[in-house]
Amino acid sequence: MLHHGLNRFIKPLVSLRLAIACLLLSMILVLVGTFGQVDLGTFEAQKKYFQSWFLYWTPNGSSLHIPVFPGGYFIGTALLINLIATHLERFQVSWKKAGIQLTHFGLILLLLGGLFTALLAKESHMRLEEGLGKNYSESSTDFELAVVDTSAKDHDEVIAIPGPLLEKKKSVEHPRLPVVVKVVKFFPNARLAKRPDDSAPAPATQGVGTRVTVTQEPETHKMDERNLPAALVELVAGGKSLGTWLVSVALGAEQKFSVGGKDYTIQLRDTRYYKPFDVELEKFTHEKYAGTNVPKNFASNVRLIDPERRENREVLIYMNHPLRYRGETFYQGSFDPNNAKVSILQVVRNPSWLMPYISCSLMGLGLIVQFLMHLISFSKRRLA
Repeated sequence: MLHHGLNRFIKPLVSLRLAIACLLLSMILVLVGTFGQVDLGTFEAQKKYFQSWFLYWTPNGSSLHIPVFPGGYFIGTALLINLIATHLERFQVSWKKAGIQLTHFGLILLLLGGLFTALLAKESHMRLEEGLGKNYSESSTDFELAVVDTSAKDHDEVIAIPGPLLEKKKSVEHPRLPVVVKVVKFFPNARLAKRPDDSAPAPATQGVGTRVTVTQEPETHKMDERNLPAALVELVAGGKSLGTWLVSVALGAEQKFSVGGKDYTIQLRDTRYYKPFDVELEKFTHEKYAGTNVPKNFASNVRLIDPERRENREVLIYMNHPLRYRGETFYQGSFDPNNAKVSILQVVRNPSWLMPYISCSLMGLGLIVQFLMHLISFSKRRLA
């Protein structure tokens, strides 16, 4: 009975119908997701359609999220389970099936590599100016509220609050935070302007927000534009309010406050990814085709300084010649058109970057082996 029940459970998983259904659903999802990029942009469409378990529909005037179609994670997981189950059920140690087994194993690795890349890969950028260095890169899409203890002379202690917590308009408490951060209002995209002298009192009572007006703007999903989030936050220490502050990615500047004899700054900024080494830009070269403004080549001559590993060397980063170090890849991504001494490096951390190469090699090898086996068998029969 147990064996019969187990077979009934496994049989749908190894069904060819399941594989065909997954492939058809993935084709529809790719088509819908491609059209969705027109309104949502590449990154948002990728999150909504391909980096999700389901696509949801929300009725007008309702907060319900009703699943209406499987997302990329669901389809990929179902196809992966189907391949693994089929491989295990029909696996036999035989040279005649070595090619097919290698091909299936490579395809399984390819799906796993795509899943790990979606879950683990991080992309950021590092904006460098000649003569200066940094030990962090910044996200182009995510943001954080940084509360920095600047009272020590030789270092700063940073406590970063992720952006999604601010979006949920919740109070944030942490043992290392000197204050309770209460989100009064959050703006996914806001425009700041100088406050007129005859305007109504500002909602912010401290910092630069007392001299600035903030206006809600529609969210943008265009590739050449970005949202500039802002928030009104109240800082509370020991049950006493320190005032309401306006923080925004567009402000850039830090705002200061004091608690318990210590000095702090607060700033809404792009999410930072700190590194145990420094990258200094020594020279940026930007070449153009003669008589045009079309870029011909741009390259960054940087110095890599890592005291822990005793690294102190020059590296030239240019098109298709990145720097790979400590699990991260630094590409020559862009430059500042308004400042000829600024280079922008694209920083990618992808622990599973080798898996697509390995899986494609295995699938190619499997197809070659299978072809050669059939060719040899056919040649023997023809000679006979």
